[in-house]
Amino acid sequence: MKYSLMSKEELKELMDSLSCEYNSYKNSGISLDLSRGKPNKDQLDLSNELLISEPTEEYYLDEKGFDCRNYGLGDGTSEMKRIFSEIFNIPEKNILVGGNSSLNMMFDNIARLMLRGTCGHEPWVKQGTVKFICPAPGYDRHFSVLETLGIELITVDMLSDGPDMDAVEKLAADPLVKGLICVPKYSNPTGVTFSETCVRRLSSMKAAPDFRIIWDNAYGIHDFTSTPDELPDVFKISREYGNEDRFLYFSSTSKITFPGGGIAMAAASDANIAEMRAYMSMQTIGFDKLNQLRHAKYIKNKENATKIMARHAEILKPRFDLCKKILHEGLDGLGIADWYDPNGGYFVSLNVMDGCAKRVWTLMKECGVAMTGAGATYPYKHDPRDRNLRLAPTYSTLEDLETTLHILVCCVKLAAIEKML
Repeated sequence: MKYSLMSKEELKELMDSLSCEYNSYKNSGISLDLSRGKPNKDQLDLSNELLISEPTEEYYLDEKGFDCRNYGLGDGTSEMKRIFSEIFNIPEKNILVGGNSSLNMMFDNIARLMLRGTCGHEPWVKQGTVKFICPAPGYDRHFSVLETLGIELITVDMLSDGPDMDAVEKLAADPLVKGLICVPKYSNPTGVTFSETCVRRLSSMKAAPDFRIIWDNAYGIHDFTSTPDELPDVFKISREYGNEDRFLYFSSTSKITFPGGGIAMAAASDANIAEMRAYMSMQTIGFDKLNQLRHAKYIKNKENATKIMARHAEILKPRFDLCKKILHEGLDGLGIADWYDPNGGYFVSLNVMDGCAKRVWTLMKECGVAMTGAGATYPYKHDPRDRNLRLAPTYSTLEDLETTLHILVCCVKLAAIEKML
């Protein structure tokens, strides 16, 4: 029964029962983690082959005979460019291969736009207080990058097919609004994938000529169901409207192989890639090409990458299935929470009753469960409705995850009843 249909006496009785359940969890001395989207040990073990190599010429010479132990190849090895090209359907000439972090490449490129400008336009820092559109719930580290660089953050709602495009189009008309930052497939944390209609509107809308969309396709092949989402080809669509320069595309192998020990890439139009390459050449004479070579020999091609990710899916899907099962069994029909069941990615976005997210977070912490902070999925950590919580079910064992989710359901119910009473 919906809680809103229950009498105060019924709610108080239910609260007494939930308080007993909660106290049993609180007094059990558990220590669990639902906070970060990290691969678990079984997933990391899938890539142990990367750590086992003999120091032969095959280990350090690329396909063209270049010795990857030395300086050079500042924009990456041809093997890794080809692999990223196959996976994301982007021409090799439009790809740069970097170090271990796509977030680092994003930071560098936004800083470049602030300090140097793009395509002959004045640097953003000289134009006034520039602003970025931030669909939310969204990725907290995206917001931190923008805030660190002195960019003003503007929140728009993330809907079921992407950001609220009516709001985005209206905001983009302001010449000081210089960009939008997003995870377009299996968005962090909502799990939403942008529709073709959304991508077309992003590509065709009126905006400043130096408006840039940071297209962080972190979960491009991270499917775990038999009906994976399909992300529209952003470069193909943007070319149709003459706005291919608008998109700066990033991804990495961080959750394909080793987070922190993988390979990052950036992709862009011819004009943008030339600027990015020139800027990178001042930062480094070359990233870790031995790591690029190891990854190329391990991943090989798109077909093998798909097989690798299928093995990840075998490990991840039971965790998301468990999350779906316990949330549905515990919260369906009560009118106090809603969530999105994703087809891939690393997160579940849970909306609790308005005004209750911080209380749920506190209750969970007091029980010994770590969660990403309430509000973290919004710019400036301000969730105007105090309702969104990001769940990261990947890292825990299934047994620990089950316990954590039951505690979560109890805390969501308890917080809602406290609010209603």
